[in-house]
Amino acid sequence: MKRIFNYRILAFLFIAIIMYAACTKETANTRLAAKISTSQFENVTADSVTVVGFVVAAGAGFTEEGVVYGTSAAPTTSNTKIAFTGPTTGATYSVKIGGLAYATVYYARAYAINATETLYGEQVTFTTLPVVPALTTTAITAVTGNAAAGGGNVTVDGGAAVTARGIAYGTAHNPVISGTKTSDGTGTGAFTSALASLKGNTTYYVRAYATNAAGTGYGPEVNFTTLVDLPVVTTTSVTAVTKTGAVSGGSVTYDGGGTVTARGLAWGMSANPTIAGTVILDPGTGTGTFVSNLTTLTKYTAYHVRAYATNSAGTAYGADIAFTTLADILTWYLPGDYVAASYPGSTFNNWDPANSPIVKSTISAGDKLEGYVYMANASNNWKFASQPNWNGPNYANNNGAGTLEPGILDASAANNIASAAGYYKINADATAMTYTQIATVWGVIGDATPGGWGAQTNMTYNPTAQNFSLGVHMTTGGSFKFRGTSDWNVNYGSTAADGMTLDAGGSNIAVTTTADYAVTLNLSVPNTYTYSANFWGLIGDATAGGWSTDTPMTWDPVHNVFTVTLALTANGGSFKFRANSAWTLNYGGTINALSAGGDNLTVPTAGNYTVTFDPWKLIATITKN
Repeated sequence: MKRIFNYRILAFLFIAIIMYAACTKETANTRLAAKISTSQFENVTADSVTVVGFVVAAGAGFTEEGVVYGTSAAPTTSNTKIAFTGPTTGATYSVKIGGLAYATVYYARAYAINATETLYGEQVTFTTLPVVPALTTTAITAVTGNAAAGGGNVTVDGGAAVTARGIAYGTAHNPVISGTKTSDGTGTGAFTSALASLKGNTTYYVRAYATNAAGTGYGPEVNFTTLVDLPVVTTTSVTAVTKTGAVSGGSVTYDGGGTVTARGLAWGMSANPTIAGTVILDPGTGTGTFVSNLTTLTKYTAYHVRAYATNSAGTAYGADIAFTTLADILTWYLPGDYVAASYPGSTFNNWDPANSPIVKSTISAGDKLEGYVYMANASNNWKFASQPNWNGPNYANNNGAGTLEPGILDASAANNIASAAGYYKINADATAMTYTQIATVWGVIGDATPGGWGAQTNMTYNPTAQNFSLGVHMTTGGSFKFRGTSDWNVNYGSTAADGMTLDAGGSNIAVTTTADYAVTLNLSVPNTYTYSANFWGLIGDATAGGWSTDTPMTWDPVHNVFTVTLALTANGGSFKFRANSAWTLNYGGTINALSAGGDNLTVPTAGNYTVTFDPWKLIATITKN
C-alpha cells in the first residue's frame, strides 16, 4: 500500500517538474495553480493514526499545511485540525493524530492555506482498533473450606464482542487465564462464578476477566481465605479375614488445612458406621497411613468398616467396605486303603489325608459333617483325620477296650473302621463324637419314570467321573426324585427347580417333555449336590428340520448311547447335537472329542445315516447305511 502511494508521489513530482520546465521555457512570469492531495493513512491504533499530505503545486505559496479530521464526512478546518510543524524539505508531510476514540470510524483530509483560499485533499476513511474490555471484580462470598462464590461486571466491551468472561484465580497475585479460571458466558453485564475444589485454610487471589478481539482485560484483584476443610481419608481393603478377626485401616491424604487430631476405623454390622458407634482409635495423628486390627468378631457375620479422620472442621470418612467373617466349617479327611482303587485317574492316594475324600460341615451346623465316599474293595479300612496330615487328632470306632463299637468315634482308637464295598453317605458329629455310614444305591423314581413311584430305575456309577448316569424314558406330566435308600431316608429333589441344585427331601422334579433323557447325579462335593436331565436331538441344515426343528434321538440301552437314523444332505450341510430343543447346551467340533458350543459337524456325502451320541464321554459316530 505504501509503495503504491510512493509511486503516486513520484508521478506527481515528475508531472510538476515537466510542467514547471515548460512554463519556464514559455514565460518566466507563469505559475501553476495551487493544489494539495491526501496521499495515505498508516499506523492505525486504538487511539491514533498517521495521515500523509502531498503538495502538488505551491502556487503563491502556502502559509499552513496539515490535516483535518472528524467523525463526519468532509471535515474542514472548522472541525479538528492539526497543522504540520515539521521541516518543509519536500512536497509530502506526515501528521500523527492522537487522542482518538477506539473502534470509531474517522474521516480525514490534508489541507493547505495560502493567501487567498484553503485547499483540501482527497478524503480518507479509517477505523481505530478496539481495546480490551473494562470490568470490575465482585467481592467473594459464601466462602467454605473448599468453595466460594464470586464474579464480575463487564462494563465496557472495548469496541468488540466479548467472547469469554469469568474469573481467574490462584494462590499467587495477579492470576491470569492461562492458570485456573471459570467460564461464565459472553457479552457485557454482570456475571457470577463458582469456585470449587479449593484447598482449606488457603489464601486465594481473584480477578474477573473478559476477552474480545483486542485481548483480555482484567478487573481489580480481590482476595479471600478459605475455612479449614474436612480431611480426606481412604479406607484400606479388608484382609486377613478369619472367623473372629480381620485387618483394615486407612490413609489420611489431606488434612483440610487444619490439624488432624484423631483418626482410626469405625465399624459395625450396619452400613456406613460412624464414630458415634464402635471405633478403633489409631494412636497417631496428622496425615499418613494407619492399620487397624479388628478382633472378637462373630463368625460368619457381615460387617462394615470406614476409616475416619477428624480436624477442627469435623470428621470425614472413607468409603464403606463390607466383609463377612468366615463360617465355622469343619473339614475332615477319610484316608484308608480303599482310596487308590476307588478313585482311578485322580491324585488320591492310600492313607494320605491330604489326598483323600472329605466330609464337611455347613454354615448352619458347624459341627455336623457330611459327604459321600465310594469304596471299591471287598473290604475297606479307613479313619477320620481332622487335618490334611497325621499331626492332628484322627478317629476310629474303638471303645477303649480294644473292641469295635460302630457309631462311636475315639481319638485313641487303635483299630480302623471297616466297611464293605459300596457308595456311602457318611455323617459325623464333632461335638457328640459319633458317626454313621449308610450304603446307598442310587436311581430315579417317580410317575415320570418307567417304574412309577413303586420301582426305582437304578443309575450306574462312574468312578473316574465320580458321578451316576442313566438313560431313561420319562413322560410329560409326571415327576421324579433321586433315591439312595429304599426306605426313603436318603432322597433328593429340587426345591429351586433350576435343573441343577438338589436338596435333601426336596420337591419333586417335574418333566415337561416326553422323551429319552440322559440323567446325571453328582454327589462328589460335600453338601453341594447337583444333577442334570436332558433329552437330545440333531439340528442343522443337513437335517429335514433345518436349523429350526430338532430331530429327536432315542436311548440305546445296549450300547449306552443316544441314536437316530435319518437322511442327511451334503453340499455344505452340517448339524449339531442340541439338548432340550434349546441352544443353552449344544455340542459340535470334533466327532470324537465334542465340545460345548463347538463348530458345526459337516456331512461328507448325502445319504441315510445312523448317528450316535454319548453325552457323558462326549463322543459321537456317524455311519452311512
